[in-house]
Amino acid sequence: MKKIYDYQKDEQVSLFVLIKSADEKITRTNKPYLSFTFQDTSGEISANYWDVTPEDVERFKPGTVIRLEGKREEYKGNPQIRINAIRPAKEDEPNNPELYIERAPINKDKMVEEFNHALFDITNANMNRIVRFIMKKYQHDFFQSPAAKTNHHAFMGGLAFHTVSMLRIARSLSEIYSELDVSLLFSGIILHDVGKVVELSGPTATDYTLEGKLIGHIVMINEDIVKACRELKIDENHEDVLLLKHTVLAHHGELEYGSPVRPLIPEAEMIHYIDQIDAKMNMISSALRKTEPGEFSERVWAMNNRSFYKKAYKNPASPSE
Repeated sequence: MKKIYDYQKDEQVSLFVLIKSADEKITRTNKPYLSFTFQDTSGEISANYWDVTPEDVERFKPGTVIRLEGKREEYKGNPQIRINAIRPAKEDEPNNPELYIERAPINKDKMVEEFNHALFDITNANMNRIVRFIMKKYQHDFFQSPAAKTNHHAFMGGLAFHTVSMLRIARSLSEIYSELDVSLLFSGIILHDVGKVVELSGPTATDYTLEGKLIGHIVMINEDIVKACRELKIDENHEDVLLLKHTVLAHHGELEYGSPVRPLIPEAEMIHYIDQIDAKMNMISSALRKTEPGEFSERVWAMNNRSFYKKAYKNPASPSE
């Protein structure tokens, strides 16, 4: 069965897709339309459905599998679908939304193994107890949740995969910069985005929850650390706790990006940049997977609307290959 990105520009498309988002909008001439994001396991693509009726809005909700007929096009450097016809999938057709959800490139068991390895490297007793307490609370959802609604790691298991990737980077950097406190670095990385389990609705038709919109994941994890300290009878004003809270509060790096404080310790600064590296590489890799060699990718809005070039030659084999 062909997927979204098996189709080339100007090719007619005919396939089943999942509606990831459906935003009601109005044209300049005051006519209603739906701005869709469709997805399958190959990625996401946008489309507009013009002159919609109230019945259309009800039929084509996020999380609905549809049959899509149309044409693959490009608009301002980004791929899109010109819709000819859409309808909800029938009972005897592949209508399970989970069939169309992108998943982390490594399986859950491997990610759990790497998490456990990192936990054993957190030798600070207070930090270890706090991290284990919070992760036990969210463990099931943590390994299912995306890391974002859009942009980076916006797929099932994306939150855990993002965190595992950050731990891998941190492990390498801690060997170069021996002055880093590994317990604090690993604890901050594991907890920095855990609040997204509550902030986001889940991997299917991901959206922000009410609590996510009104409070946000940074405040949520700070509150969870406080609750953990009370349950575990750890002094909330102990330096270990204050440093851990600082790393998660400061991980966005700047006040205008949502952090209430800027990084003021090496581990917090490092977590901010590791977070940025992994998020940006994921966005670039995602764009280049859908790009032919020798061509530029679609524009990546979260990276200053840049397009990235996919080189025509292959990477040389490593000495071990």
